[in-house]
Amino acid sequence: MSKTPESNPERNIDKKGKATPKRKDAVAKNKINSITAPVTKADRAKSREAAKNARTASRAAYMRGDQDALPIRDRGPVKKFVRDYIDSRRSLGEYFLPLMVAVLMLTLVPSVEIRFLAIILMYSAMGYSIIYGVFVGRRIKKLVSEKFPGESTKGVALYGWLRSTQMRRLRAPSPQKKLGDTI
Repeated sequence: MSKTPESNPERNIDKKGKATPKRKDAVAKNKINSITAPVTKADRAKSREAAKNARTASRAAYMRGDQDALPIRDRGPVKKFVRDYIDSRRSLGEYFLPLMVAVLMLTLVPSVEIRFLAIILMYSAMGYSIIYGVFVGRRIKKLVSEKFPGESTKGVALYGWLRSTQMRRLRAPSPQKKLGDTI
């Protein structure tokens, strides 16, 4: 004769006497992370705050132009010289984006003549920017080879031209030279 669980006094003693834990609690209890110790909510919040502060400090150092905080493409005395050279001069290229917004607005005007003039303005600004980029690139390569003999001039012309097409306020790292400063 088989015994039912209710009739077996030994089985009634084996009951745990507490509620079954929720699945997420049981999984979290058994989960072992070999890299970091288990953390509480407060520890996670503190870690997030520390990471946020580190990102803020890193961004500030990048915008100041600290060599350690710059990406590889912006590091070195040659790139700093190119940034300073471009930042000390004004160019039409830095006004290209606002000019394109104005051209876009002008193309909405129902007059065919105004739309045509807006398109001509856009293409002439684009042409000027490209021609300016060629000349400023040559000038930058010449100055870099004079000031830093033995340093490679590969990519400095394009680097300078692209920086000259960005609006001054939006340049990263921030300009270290004022307009008209000598290099």
